[in-house]
Amino acid sequence: MIKQARFLISNTDVRKCPPPDRPEYAFIGRSNVGKSSLINMLVGQNSLAKVSVRPGKTQLINHFFIDESWYLVDLPGYGYAKIAISVKEKFQKLISRYILDRENLYCLFVLIDIRHDPQKIDIEFITWLGENHIPFAIIFTKADKLGKVTVAKNVAAYTNELKKLWEELPPVLVSSSLDGTGREEIISYIENVNKS
Repeated sequence: MIKQARFLISNTDVRKCPPPDRPEYAFIGRSNVGKSSLINMLVGQNSLAKVSVRPGKTQLINHFFIDESWYLVDLPGYGYAKIAISVKEKFQKLISRYILDRENLYCLFVLIDIRHDPQKIDIEFITWLGENHIPFAIIFTKADKLGKVTVAKNVAAYTNELKKLWEELPPVLVSSSLDGTGREEIISYIENVNKS
């Protein structure tokens, strides 16, 4: 389990990120997917990552130092509905540059709201990650909003959609920031990747 988590740095330039000398795990998803809440749940703090009711609040690359041994990164979301095209393009360039250039990125966690049908923007982003050989896993968020049967059905809908394009599926995890679902599984996944 995570014993210590502290904020390290925020910036808009990949070159100013911390030295790539530790394993790094980044979190990304569409606006309002519950990314900051999930990060806070994982580290056991209420306000390490800033939570906002306004989608698109995270506009920087935010690095957190976990147990003095690895980095957790909160990335800007994708798919903003209410920002200017020029700003959207700037964010997309920032995100893609980070994902493609960050040599110590061990895994990118793609967050998806479990309540929705497979979204084109998520499928396209996941496909882009595969084409660029980026290691990633999927975390479905907000599982507390649905019953277990519906959660299983919605996960199956996504994995079936991905099977149309993928021979081998990425790891899939289910979470809830509200009741802590998935916390142990996500942290165990990170620990196992660190050991391998």
